[in-house]
Amino acid sequence: MPALATRAPAKINLTLHVLGRRPGDGYHALESLVVFAGSSAGDLLTLEPGPALDLAVTGPTAGPAGPTDDNLVMRAARHLAAEVPGLAVGRFRLVKRLPVAAGIGGGSSDAAGALRLLGRLNGLSPDHPALMAAARRTGADVPVCLDPRARMMRGAGEAVGPALPLPPVPAVLINPGVPVETAPVFRALGLKVGEAHPRAAEIHPGLDGLDSLDALFARIAPARNDLEAPALTVAPVIGDTLAALRDQADCRLARMSGSGATVFGLFGHRSAAVRAARTIAAAQPGWWVRATLLR
Repeated sequence: MPALATRAPAKINLTLHVLGRRPGDGYHALESLVVFAGSSAGDLLTLEPGPALDLAVTGPTAGPAGPTDDNLVMRAARHLAAEVPGLAVGRFRLVKRLPVAAGIGGGSSDAAGALRLLGRLNGLSPDHPALMAAARRTGADVPVCLDPRARMMRGAGEAVGPALPLPPVPAVLINPGVPVETAPVFRALGLKVGEAHPRAAEIHPGLDGLDSLDALFARIAPARNDLEAPALTVAPVIGDTLAALRDQADCRLARMSGSGATVFGLFGHRSAAVRAARTIAAAQPGWWVRATLLR
């Protein structure tokens, strides 16, 4: 059988409301509108069927991705093998292009891609329960990345809603090259186990009838990312990237994704997003800057 391939796109949290910390397990309960980037912002994963599970990582961010044996691709594959006796495996090749510890779920998207490829190799349907079980055991963001389309994510990532028919959104993604681990950001948020977030009672905007960009922008503008303020205390450069986006013509909304440090700017026209990306990249050559379409 020839090698199988899939993209592992960047995951962007257009909104991220923290409801509080759950009393049982201490995890933060979230409510987030998640979308995924186009071909300019993603990793590439292939699987060559073979007798043993293996992984080779190359690409511009392969080094920061960490030890191969502990990569989320390998973890996901092992979890699926535990769910499916006799699972056919092989050698993964990951071309790592997304920044690491960046708030865009790069590792989680890679892991989800590995599960998709193993599912195809073993004749598992995309909705096979073993795939979701392995995704949940691998990481909080992996379930929403299994089928990378716009949808709501709730809880600690285990509750994934149906795909949402949002219009493609022209966007610019920026990462300043500063890795931001998730744990320090949540610590800076300062919620105790069992404590609700001060804004937990505010209802997330509804997402029905969003058939135009203007409707989408108007609906999500009052929403927020509750991790943005604590992340700014961990990595103040996030404020510089947000300011750079807000200075660009036609930027309708600039916000941080996940726990940072990647930020996004939403634009009314694709050409405006491309111009903004070129302008920012020229002014800040050390930043990772990509124009893309979010879906």
